Amino acid sequence: MADRSMLATVLGVLPVAAVGLGAALTALGVFVDLARVGSLGVVFTICYIAGCVLAVAWVRRNGLFGPMVQPPLLVAVAVPVVVLLAGSPKPGAGVAQRLLVVGAPLVNAFPIMAWTTGIVVAIGVVRLIVQRPLDSASAPGEPVSARRGSAAGRGAAGKGAARSGRGAARGAVRTSESPPRS
Repeated sequence: MADRSMLATVLGVLPVAAVGLGAALTALGVFVDLARVGSLGVVFTICYIAGCVLAVAWVRRNGLFGPMVQPPLLVAVAVPVVVLLAGSPKPGAGVAQRLLVVGAPLVNAFPIMAWTTGIVVAIGVVRLIVQRPLDSASAPGEPVSARRGSAAGRGAAGKGAARSGRGAARGAVRTSESPPRS
């Protein structure tokens, strides 16, 4: 179950691949929107949300942490990098102009980033709860008292077998019949 994605029939990808998928779609959305309209718009929003949701849905269960925390990191890294690569200010522009060119898309992307982070964390938490590993030491139909090894679940025949079992520490299984050792 640990190597499955959100769908039980589909194998999950490594966390690095899932984060890479989200980063690639986000960078693609930023680049297309900056080239098309000069600011972040609908294409960025669709690519960013789709990449983050696909990453958290497709990753293996044991690698959920990376895709769950990636939305704010993607915006903080991908947006400035693509802005500086695609449309940096004129060579004579000062520091204030550069900060405005990079800062404006970051500020405008904040609501999308906040909603996406909430959605992705919710999906991840649901996956962590729903896809918990089952207790492999017991069968699903076995009563709880038998799984815990209580005297009620073992029965009379199980008491002696538990005391003389292979590898059991001497005195490890105590019942009301066995007095404590001094």
